[in-house]
This record gives sequence, C-alpha cells and structure tokens, in this order.
Amino acid sequence: DNVDGLCHPQQIEFARLNLEYTVMSKRKLLELVENKDVAGWDDPRMPTLVGLRRRGFSPASIRNFCERIGVGKSDSWIDMSVLEDCLREDLNETAPRAMAVLRPLRVVIENYPEDREESFEAANHPQRPEMGNRKVPFCREIFIDREDFMEDPPKKFFRLAPGQEVRLRYGYIIRCESVVKDESGAITEVRCSYDPDTLGAAPKDGRKVKGTIHWVSARHAARAEIRLYDRLFTKANPTGDKDGTDYRTYLNPESLEVLKECPVEPSLAEAAPESVFQFERQGYFSADTKDCRPGSLVFNRTATLRDSWTKAG
Repeated sequence: DNVDGLCHPQQIEFARLNLEYTVMSKRKLLELVENKDVAGWDDPRMPTLVGLRRRGFSPASIRNFCERIGVGKSDSWIDMSVLEDCLREDLNETAPRAMAVLRPLRVVIENYPEDREESFEAANHPQRPEMGNRKVPFCREIFIDREDFMEDPPKKFFRLAPGQEVRLRYGYIIRCESVVKDESGAITEVRCSYDPDTLGAAPKDGRKVKGTIHWVSARHAARAEIRLYDRLFTKANPTGDKDGTDYRTYLNPESLEVLKECPVEPSLAEAAPESVFQFERQGYFSADTKDCRPGSLVFNRTATLRDSWTKAG
C-alpha cells in the first residue's frame, strides 16, 4: 500500500528445509568438509546440489520433492525417505536395467560345455520396449551374489542351496550339486548342473521353481568399484540435543562401504559419467562423475529399491 507517499515493503517468512539424518546449515556443512568427515562439497552423502547430482539424483526427482513437501512457516523435519521415494518414482520409469554382482560367489555349471558360449536377450526396461534390448553373455562359469546361496537354508529360502533349484535371470534353471570350501571352511565355489530345456520355458515335468537370481558371466564380466552410500548420521536430528552434544558425534561410520572388483555385465563397460542404472535386485546406481571412465568403472549407489532404513530403525 502507498500511504502518505510512502511504500511499505511486504516481508514473507518461511521455515528452513530440514532433512532427517543430515544437516542443512552451511556452517556445519563447511565443518564436515574442513574436518574431512566427507570428501568435499560434492561428496554423494552431502545434501548439496552437487552432492545429489554426483549421487545420481535426477532434477525431476528434486522438483517433485519440492512440490510434495510445499512451503511452511514452522520448522519441521522431513524424512529422507520422502526424497528417496521421489527419486525411485522417477528412476523406475527412466533407468535402464543391468546385472551386477556386489559380493561374488563363483558357480561352475558342470554339465555345460567348457568351450560353449551363448547370449541371452534381455530387455533394457521391462515396461518400456522402446528402450530396446541388450545381449547378456553366458558360459560355464558365472558369478552370483553370496546372499543368494545358503548351505543350510531356512524354510521359504527360494534361492540356491544344496539340492535346490533356481532360475537364472533370462537364462536356464540350475541345481546346486555340491560346494567347494577352503581350509577355513569358507565356501569358495558352488558346483551346479543346468536343465538345457528350460531356457525361456518352464520345466517339462511340471516342477515348480520359485526363485530367480541375477548373475554375471565370469568370462565376459567387466569389473567395477561400487560405493555403497548410506545415511550420513545415525540420528534423525543430529543437532537437536539441548545438552550441547557435538552433532559430529552422530556421524554414521558405515555411511560408505567400498566394494572392489565387482563383476558387472559387459554392457556397462562403456557407461558414461552420470548415467544411472537399476542393478536388478540391488538398487539404483550412478556412474561417478569424477572417477568413472572406460577401463575404470565406478558406480555410486543412488538408492536401494525400497526403504530399508526406517524398517531397520
């Protein structure tokens, strides 16, 4: 309004955005960088735009998050899972699929010829045929994830176990026949047989096989460093203590796990920095903007397939 020739400016105040399990204060973020608690402003654990970009967050997911939470006048804490859910909704529609084995266990298919190789047709996205297909090579020796095998499994364990069958994604049904152990008793290799009549078809005798697992051909695998990022802090509000406890006390010592020499399917060998994939049954992973290049693959875990943090907590 203009009263007596004077213009009165309008002031609108709104609350700061607070995300759980991180800090948003620039002063505290600077302290994390200077104390080398993180690798820099673009560390994928940081709630900065450069950090989110390096982690693999898409612009669409961030815009969707901002629209979902809105603007308020009172301070509130937004659960990190809200941001991650926005990301999953976007990447589920746009991220091509691939197979990667994070903790490899070698499988030898004894009745498969050593000199034989095959290629299976795999869709880049199960609901979007316009994204095309890729070839997945297969041979006598493959890698599976250690979590997909148990020597003494509980009931309703539908993955690989002695005498038990699973289907290889896009491939055959295999049965575990025996295991090979080292001197300490740790399993180093699983020996299996395959049913040659089950490629893209159910067993002819009508038996049911409930489990399907991902895998990578040992002969054709590319190798990658995979960085598993998690919450930066173990407490939802690390700055909320009124007794003066340093917020850095709650830094999560397991916020980063680095896995070396992980077998990944050869289609990932030329992955461009910032490209995001869904590693089947694992989560969404982004090729690192700084360190990923042909011959030296590095992938950052952007998000798991579902929120396991809240349930675990």
